[in-house]
This record gives sequence, C-alpha cells and structure tokens, in this order.
Amino acid sequence: MRIDLHTHSRVSDGTQTPTDLVRAAADAGLDVVAITDHDITAGWAEAAEAAEDAGIGLVRGIEISTRYRGSAVHLLAYLPDPDDPMLVAELGRILEGRGARVPAMLARLRALGHPGATEEALAEVAGDTEATGRPHVADLLVRLGAVTDRDEAFRRFLSAGGPAYVDRYAADLTDMIGIVTRARGVPVVAHPWGRGSADVLDRSAFAVLKEAGLFGVEVDHLDHDPEQRARLREIAADLDLVVTGSSDHHGTGKTDHDLGCHTTDPEQLARIIARAAELGSPTSVVGAAP
Repeated sequence: MRIDLHTHSRVSDGTQTPTDLVRAAADAGLDVVAITDHDITAGWAEAAEAAEDAGIGLVRGIEISTRYRGSAVHLLAYLPDPDDPMLVAELGRILEGRGARVPAMLARLRALGHPGATEEALAEVAGDTEATGRPHVADLLVRLGAVTDRDEAFRRFLSAGGPAYVDRYAADLTDMIGIVTRARGVPVVAHPWGRGSADVLDRSAFAVLKEAGLFGVEVDHLDHDPEQRARLREIAADLDLVVTGSSDHHGTGKTDHDLGCHTTDPEQLARIIARAAELGSPTSVVGAAP
C-alpha cells in the first residue's frame, strides 16, 4: 500500500484543484493520499468526493503555521474536527495574518522596481484561494518575468531577511498541538529539519512536545538528507512517535516533489487513525485504509 500524507491543492499554494490532486494521486499509483492545505480545510469536501470517485483513500488534514522558540515550524494536523471552535478561531487568526502581509510585500516589490506587483495582478494569479501567501507572490513574480520559478523568487525576494519579506502571525507550536488534540486531531511535525530548525527541534524539544501531545514526526521528506532521516528516525523510536513520509506535493509549484516520492508505512497510518478514533474524531478516512 502506497501512502502519501502531505500534499497541497489550489485551495492554498498548490497548482491543482482538490479534484485534480486526488486524480493525480490515483494515477501515480497511490492507495491513500492526504490533503493538507496551509491553515485551511476548504478543499476537504471536494477532495473527499473525488476520492470516492477515484477509488482512493483520503486522509483529511491541515498544515498549520506555528512558531517554536522563535523559529517557524509547520504542524500537520490529521483528521481533526473542522468545526471545533478553538481550531477554527486560531486558523482564522493565521489566515488573517497571511492576508494582511500580502499588500506590504507587494508594496516592497513595487519599490524594488516591479510596478506590476499589484493586488489586482496577484488576484489573477491566486484565483479564489482563501490562503494567499508568499508562493502566490512568487508566482506573480514569475508571470512578471522577474524570476524563473518560485525557488528563485524566495531566494531573491521572499525568504526571511529578503528585501520583500514581511513577517506575520503564527501560532505557538505547543499551544497548537493542544488545540489540535482538543479538536480530536492527530498532530505531526512537518519536515522538522528542512528549514534550518535542527538546532531548535532537537531531541529534548521533541520530548517536551511529546508531553504536550505531539504524536509523530515527518521523517522521509525531500528536505531531509539520509543522515537527518536516520537521526530523526532514532528520536522517533526513542519517544514512540509515529514516523511519516510524504511528497509535500504542490503540483507545478514545487519541482521534484512528485506524488509518492516518499511514502508512509501502513502501520504508521494505522496508528494515526487509531489515535483519532481514540480521541473521538468525527473525521474519518475516505475509502481505503490500512
């Protein structure tokens, strides 16, 4: 059974509709795929319908923007109640922060000599997404001919410390683990050592987060080299954390992150599903499950 537990659609910063994402996952030979758009659940219903039609299992999730000890950390939340009041409120704050910084980034880009970096032009690129962010600004820069792809846009303009970077609100990681758990979801840290966070998320930090309710670690990810994966796997084993693997697929928005390039062992997904059931989650896996 081939399982990919981290993908994005156009609802956030992917380039495919939820339907097209699910169909592409089936075409790629996946048995189960998770939709984990940034800070939003708006694609769940469409993806679930597509999964039923395609005969593929779907895990509904979210990738949530958080901070820990001053560093950005992404938290995957699997199978939470999308109507939980605390979760809805916190996701609303994060989305508001996403949207509020976009005009400031565009203004900085115009000041840097890119007059086409307007909100109207960005709306054409981003479409109807409710989770507008830096990837959409990067896509606009590509359309304007200022860069060749998203990677160059982030490297030259949009990464932290870059000339068009603007900070935004992100939830506290420990608090968000608690919120996700209270929403009867299963929290897993995404690509923990892929964004320069290895010094922050060391073994002692994972132990603290486990006490707060963390259930797993995304180990097999393109942002981790083989040595990092081995070390993370050891930490996960020591702390009895679930180990996941995934593509972090964004359609054409991320190069080389092909669906199924890394996968999750069925026994690990079974642990996530069992934990959600133990918590009383009203959100079940659509279709096939391990």
